[in-house]
Amino acid sequence: MINKLKNKVINESDITKEEAMSLIDAPLEELCVAADEIRAHFCGSSFDLCSIINAKSGRCPENCRYCAQSAHYDTGCEVSPLVDIDEAVRTAKLNEESGILRFSLVTSGRHLTDNEVDSCCDIIRAIKKATNISICGSFGLLNEEQYRRLKEAGLTRVHNNLESSENFFPNVCTTHTHTDKLDAIHAAQAAGLKVCSGGIMGLGETMEDRIDMALELRELGILSIPVNMLNPIKGTPLENNAVLADDEMHRICAIYRFINPKASIRLAGGRGLMSDMGEGCFRSGANAAITMNMLTTSGITVKDDMQMLDKLGFTPQLQN
Repeated sequence: MINKLKNKVINESDITKEEAMSLIDAPLEELCVAADEIRAHFCGSSFDLCSIINAKSGRCPENCRYCAQSAHYDTGCEVSPLVDIDEAVRTAKLNEESGILRFSLVTSGRHLTDNEVDSCCDIIRAIKKATNISICGSFGLLNEEQYRRLKEAGLTRVHNNLESSENFFPNVCTTHTHTDKLDAIHAAQAAGLKVCSGGIMGLGETMEDRIDMALELRELGILSIPVNMLNPIKGTPLENNAVLADDEMHRICAIYRFINPKASIRLAGGRGLMSDMGEGCFRSGANAAITMNMLTTSGITVKDDMQMLDKLGFTPQLQN
């Protein structure tokens, strides 16, 4: 069955939800090997390595149940205003010098104000002038006109996670909706921007929820899919959630590769909790990652990641 579905994918036919669901109980090692073969067929040895800067932190009015930056929870999160231009440029330069090809500005809050959009445009222009690094941004629920301004400034990609399936999303957040997320993604696409969108595993969702989200991402045409693993933060409603086992993450990445064969499947938050820093996932269809620190948690050094990529035969290269 695994081989049959692998051949179907390689022949550029989409698998159905029923077929994807059949992979939940498939032998894990065979599944991961097949997913890696699909990755090699469509993506070769390229590996998309990116980094982020916490460009505005804390006091977020949204109540996402996993998030240390939500004003609804007492997590001791640092609060800071929008990063200044010099600091953003300095960080982007250091990242580029380390071999990172993609750099993302990430801001807390439901959305940026118009003045903040203008400030981010100035930051993007300054980074673009000082480096050759590709610039991405995660700015919340903006509209098409705001995204167009950011694109004109030099932004190449917008990040906006669905977080989970439409069915499970009300268990994740109630201050905005799944539809709000979709509206922002469509607005970014209408503005001519590429979109990076995925979700968090371990929120309490089922494997069917994960598959539903992967299918929706395919329908949206998303080609950069972050796969986060929940890092339970003390003070948030999900602080007592169990950390997912490595094998479960391997299966998720493999199934996501079957559903989205041409995408960059990107390990993101929580990777440092894995026993092997995600190496098993990179043998199971994943081919991208966020390196260095996350927003409020520590990450993995560029040096360690570069050594791992060399060991696995990957080459850092911009994808999609």
